[in-house]
Amino acid sequence: MRWPASLQARLGLTLGLVLTILWLAAASVTALIVRGEMDEVFDSALRETAERILPLAVTDIIGREDQGVTQRLAPIRAHDEFFTYLVRDDEGRVLLESHAADAAMFPPWTGAGFHETASHRFYSDAALQDTIRITVAEPLEHRASVAREIQMGLGLPLLVVLPIALAAIILAVRFSLAPLRRFRSKLEARGARDLSEVPADDLPHEIAPLAATLNGLLSRLRDAFEAERSFAANAAHELRTPLAGAIAQAQRLRAETSDPATEARAAEIETTLKRLTRFSERLMQLARAEGGQLRMDHRTDLREVARLVVDDLGRMATPGRITLTLPDTAVLSDIDPDAFAILCRNLVENALRHGAASGPVDVTLTAVGRLVVANEGPVLPRETLNRLTARFERAHASADGSGLGLAIVAAIANRIGSPLCLESPRPGAASGFQASIVLPTETTDSETPHITSAT
Repeated sequence: MRWPASLQARLGLTLGLVLTILWLAAASVTALIVRGEMDEVFDSALRETAERILPLAVTDIIGREDQGVTQRLAPIRAHDEFFTYLVRDDEGRVLLESHAADAAMFPPWTGAGFHETASHRFYSDAALQDTIRITVAEPLEHRASVAREIQMGLGLPLLVVLPIALAAIILAVRFSLAPLRRFRSKLEARGARDLSEVPADDLPHEIAPLAATLNGLLSRLRDAFEAERSFAANAAHELRTPLAGAIAQAQRLRAETSDPATEARAAEIETTLKRLTRFSERLMQLARAEGGQLRMDHRTDLREVARLVVDDLGRMATPGRITLTLPDTAVLSDIDPDAFAILCRNLVENALRHGAASGPVDVTLTAVGRLVVANEGPVLPRETLNRLTARFERAHASADGSGLGLAIVAAIANRIGSPLCLESPRPGAASGFQASIVLPTETTDSETPHITSAT
């Protein structure tokens, strides 16, 4: 038999089986003891019956006028006779018998005491120097019937008490494991990035060390993640000033030199430094997405943030390439506006950088808080889509970019509890790429008409 995986089921099953086995064993031992005591009681009754009837039979037989005549006692009323008796002389002639006695059933006289055949148990005694002998018989079936009734009396309560006991065991086990279930619920209710200690004050002593070990592991993981995020953020921040100075020096070198080769080399240095600056900014955004507080105590309108991000990116892109679609009503959300701006900027920049060179980029924010960024481009296989949210991953090895944009978006989506959906081709089209995410908002029953603007 395969044991259930649940600890509660294991404890309930184990205790139930142990209780059942112990109860059956106790009932069996009790039945054996009762059977032994019952045999003693019946043997005593056989003997007392013989000892009480024999003096009366002697008096009756001596006072008869006709000796040697068999007399059968008539019953006073109809009844079951469990004890039958036979009174004989020393020659074996029957002198007196009970109304239900069968003389053929009684064995020959072999002396006083107890005797037993396959069907009856007998007790014999004698008086007047063994000239008058009495034998009392009891059917063994009578004893077996009484034993069965006793066993039924011991066993039948099991059918009622045992289910009640099993239910009580299950309830007791369930009540005892309630602190463990609460501990599990606290763990399940936590977000992926919540590594704070789980309260475990009410856990049993046997499980409390396990909870303490888990909390210690969570603390070490939290410290490791904090150190990693702090290093990434501090390193990116510290790189800003020297990078800005180096870019300024490269630009100054380009302006002051008249040598085309030197100017080209300075331009290449400037481009590399700007790429490094963007990479450091992405690292800061990733640290912000993984470690900062992304939900606020109040709600803001996400339409204004989306408009500012698209306007800023639109100044660096081909005029009219980015199309922004916003609802008429406010899209109120408790997500941090800075985090939403990081999310929106990375999605739009990813579409501009990796989409078709002159293809449009459609940015849509619905009234229910669904942000959709779509662009034209070749269809990406599902295997590629599945790994795009990994750090430093690009759709093509030769593609420009840091490989952190979608990783930052996925980190924010994970923190706010909303999955990032990547699709290729675009829904309803044969090509392109679309990224969408549902933001935490005050949703309405239906979306209102859209206002479309081109940037």
